[in-house]
Amino acid sequence: MKAEEFPSAVLSRHVMVVDDSRAQRHMVSMQLRRWGYRVTECESALVALDLCRDLDIDIIISDWMMPGMTGLDFCREFRALGRESYGYFVLLTSKSEKTEIADGLEAGADDFLTKPVASNELRARLRAGERMLAMQAELLAKNKVIVSTLVELQKLYDSLDRDLIEARKLQQTLIRDRVRDYGWARVSLILRNSGRVGGDLVGSFPVDDDRLVVYSIDVSGHGVASAMMTARLAGFLTGSSPEQNLAFQKGPEGDHLLLPPAAVVERFNRLMLEEIQAEQYFTMVFAVIDRRTGRLDLVQAGHPHPMLIRADGQVQRLGSGGLPIGLIPEAGFDPVTVPFQPGDRLILCSDGFTECPLPNGRDFGEDGLIESLRASAHLSGPDLLEAMVWDLTRAAESDSFPDDVSGIVLDLLPEVSGQHRPVTGIAQPGQRLGDG
Repeated sequence: MKAEEFPSAVLSRHVMVVDDSRAQRHMVSMQLRRWGYRVTECESALVALDLCRDLDIDIIISDWMMPGMTGLDFCREFRALGRESYGYFVLLTSKSEKTEIADGLEAGADDFLTKPVASNELRARLRAGERMLAMQAELLAKNKVIVSTLVELQKLYDSLDRDLIEARKLQQTLIRDRVRDYGWARVSLILRNSGRVGGDLVGSFPVDDDRLVVYSIDVSGHGVASAMMTARLAGFLTGSSPEQNLAFQKGPEGDHLLLPPAAVVERFNRLMLEEIQAEQYFTMVFAVIDRRTGRLDLVQAGHPHPMLIRADGQVQRLGSGGLPIGLIPEAGFDPVTVPFQPGDRLILCSDGFTECPLPNGRDFGEDGLIESLRASAHLSGPDLLEAMVWDLTRAAESDSFPDDVSGIVLDLLPEVSGQHRPVTGIAQPGQRLGDG
């Protein structure tokens, strides 16, 4: 075969011929040069091994039986060099026993040639070696691309992770007090995200001296998109700016009047469908407590059922479910009105509690939540929320939850005779626990 009949890659291949027989070595080398290979001849395996440390050898054709170091040992040492590129190793042998061939393969040989070497057989072995070297070169090139891509992805991931950490810190600045004392009522909050940032939002704000709003929101999905949505929703529920709060409308005298809970939720539904138009929706409970009338008015929009712990310890489930916000235009939302007296407690929580999967294949569910509330009803608001998380952790056998976990406890406090208890811990008129 002429050199031009071989692929162009052959012309750059470097072949080493190792044989203590000068005649045998020259005969093989002559054929290789005729076919376009670059050839290096060595009369011993020890010399060849030293050269392999410095030269980039593609193919080695080595005699098996040589003084000093056999071809088998040479092959074994060659494989141990830890080269980046693969070297195709052919052993020249007169051995035909299966055990001998097995020893050669164990040592790392790729192929065998029987002495004396026939030209057509040598050519066939070289073609096999060319195919393997070509595949190895292609694989190595692809691996380099993959490694380079992974390095770039890691840089992007590290940058994104740093941004998320900063976003989490920024969200935490929205959390001023996890316990708010309004004088006649106390609100306790908890929020634990399943990731760096989350899509849950709980908060409260006063309306006047006798009314207070609490709310719990859970945006669909997880991560940055949900966190951005909760941040936007928090801006529509700020007590410090009633003109921006969707719960208020401007009265005839320029004052801001609180809308009924059903009207508030309908406003949010229109906002999501007509203005925001995001591929998201959210569930919500919006509740208004009026201590003057002793009444609790709320709307449940696809959120887990609010729980009411009466002063006598009875646990009552409120609401009938309702539709999430942002799915159906002109959706109706049913209001719920119940008596609310000093000593009563309202608990709102996200489905991170009720839908948390347990090892037995079931969810924690409302039954698990009610059992937890009954067992810890005597605790203060913050301790009750921590006990709920502890019970969830114990039931799930893990403190790493698949969804954000949030909750709010509203305690209606006994009146102080002859005076109102002062409002403490208020930095601004409204308060929220943000999506952080």
